[in-house]
Amino acid sequence: MGSGSYDVNCNCSYGFCWNCTEEAHRPVDCATVSKWILKNSAESENMNWILANSKPCPKCKRPIEKNQGCMHITCTPPCKFEFCWLCLGPWSEHGERTGGFYACNRYESARQEGAYDESERRREMAKNSLERYTHYYERWAANQSSRQKALGDLQSLQNDKLERLSDIQSQPESQLKFIVEAWLQIVECRRVLKWTYAYGFYLPEHEHAKRQFFEYLQGEAESGLERLHQCAEKELQIYLDAESPSKDFNDFRTKLAGLTSVTRNYFENLVRALETGLNDVGPSTSHGTCSKSATSKSLGGKSKSGKNRASSSSSKSGGSTRGVDDSNIWTCDQCTYANPKSARACQACDRQHR
Repeated sequence: MGSGSYDVNCNCSYGFCWNCTEEAHRPVDCATVSKWILKNSAESENMNWILANSKPCPKCKRPIEKNQGCMHITCTPPCKFEFCWLCLGPWSEHGERTGGFYACNRYESARQEGAYDESERRREMAKNSLERYTHYYERWAANQSSRQKALGDLQSLQNDKLERLSDIQSQPESQLKFIVEAWLQIVECRRVLKWTYAYGFYLPEHEHAKRQFFEYLQGEAESGLERLHQCAEKELQIYLDAESPSKDFNDFRTKLAGLTSVTRNYFENLVRALETGLNDVGPSTSHGTCSKSATSKSLGGKSKSGKNRASSSSSKSGGSTRGVDDSNIWTCDQCTYANPKSARACQACDRQHR
């Protein structure tokens, strides 16, 4: 994972990969995309679901799904075999000696003897595998859906809302480009974030340091994107619904432009780390943490203007940083960007450090 990007954009604005012709998928490589798409459509996931959520009828071997609370199961016609869900034995053999009709203890005793260990182990593995896949797929699909919605909102903004906002706020449309830039950033970030979930699915679970660092970067990027998306979607609506120019519109401009810049930086850090295979992460410790030097190296970098840049690492509960020495940075109160100690103004939104 982490080869060069082949993403290109057609004049119609559709983005695709020049190498594999699938939709644009930076920072994930073509091989990972191919595996992920195949998995999403493969029958193997159906079989995993069947294995995790059903048991074979002891008589006809057809998979049976338990859809009621009691343990008395009757197979579908023409079989109609009645059996116990716990031990798979004939229901006719159940009574007080097995712990009662609805409290079979034969399963527990047989399990202690090892009779059901292998089948239960396979079922548990299938269930865990399915739950893990579902976790990543749902988030992959949710970001795809959010991206499609953002594309529609961007088109609506360009076709109608921008002109209306210009009239309401008495500002030329050329002064409102920061809103379009915010929505373009949202669309691109949703695309990137979507594919990071495919990346995470195939990231080996035993590589604890890499996984921790990946989830940290992904979480920071996702948190920043949500703040930007909410500002561009909900806070913008306040000014669209206004009947006259708003006194605090310029404050909104500063906030949205700052969030756009910060979010771009978050995602640049995330993309850069994934395209290099998270190679900056140091060796795992016994707790699976990544080294401070690796974290600070990856979060640092050069911006297009040549200034040193550090990704924000403030937690949701406060301004503390994770994986970076607190004494070497300060966090902007306005946009939460983590700046080097030497900076006198926020490198993302230009707010002066106090």
